[in-house]
Amino acid sequence: MNYNEQENDIKYLDATRADMSFGLYVNTVGFQAVKAGEHYPLKDHPSGYFFNVSKGRVLHEFQLLYITKGSGSFTSDATPRQTLNKGTLLCLFPGQWHTYSPNNKIGWNEYYIGFNGSVAELWFREAGITPENPVLTVGLNAELVKLFQSAIEVANSGKNATQQCLSGIVLHMIGLICYISSNRIFEEDSMSQKIERAKIIMIENLYKNVDVEDLAEKLNLSYSWFRKIFKDYTGYAPAKYFQELKIKKAEELLGRTAHSVKEISYMLNYKSVEHFFSLFKKKTGFTPLEYRAYIRGEEAKAAANRQVDTTTP
Repeated sequence: MNYNEQENDIKYLDATRADMSFGLYVNTVGFQAVKAGEHYPLKDHPSGYFFNVSKGRVLHEFQLLYITKGSGSFTSDATPRQTLNKGTLLCLFPGQWHTYSPNNKIGWNEYYIGFNGSVAELWFREAGITPENPVLTVGLNAELVKLFQSAIEVANSGKNATQQCLSGIVLHMIGLICYISSNRIFEEDSMSQKIERAKIIMIENLYKNVDVEDLAEKLNLSYSWFRKIFKDYTGYAPAKYFQELKIKKAEELLGRTAHSVKEISYMLNYKSVEHFFSLFKKKTGFTPLEYRAYIRGEEAKAAANRQVDTTTP
């Protein structure tokens, strides 16, 4: 089964002067799955982002580019050609000429986020991340993937204070990257990396079904051994972990979208609405409709409290 058919999702954002005054604002965030033999970069990027691989480009922002599948190469005016493997994070700097691309024979999956601001400059400087050492080996990390996916979802929401939420996510990313790379808390090809890869596959396939026995085979592990080490590592059996992720996603969709319960059940590929109701109630103590009403009630209370705070002399 091919678990790497997640749809590309790219968002470009505008920042107001007020957004910029916070010291960090996001210009673009996205995910791209580049298949073997596919032209790179993909089409439909604005002129400031599209580039010819042979000629390279110069950005006017910082970018974090995280490779979660496949491999490729990178070079810049400050570094020689380097290989980018899965688990590699590339830090790009404003004003730096560079070029990169996936291996044409295997492609890659990339998450990226572009941003500017004095706070970003400070973090990069204090962390010792420079144009001369832009390639960090952080390994496969499901939490980092979740942060990129959260940034994409926030960018697509179009809600108030989107930029402030995104700036917080970027700082969380940089902090996590510093922590992982400084402590070397992973080993390439270790069992923990296999589990992280399994978790990422599950995260990226929440709108599908994941056959955990097939997943074990994909990782070159017997299912009994995979199940044991996955449970030791996460506290959950693989199938249970995947269902926990689905319920968490259902909670997000119920709270922040207008999709009906039936639509959410269909989106998350449950066998039936009744099956979704049963699992959701068992996990949360609420039916999906009760959960939505509760969340919206809490949001209404918070909004009313904010209104009182602003009007109280």
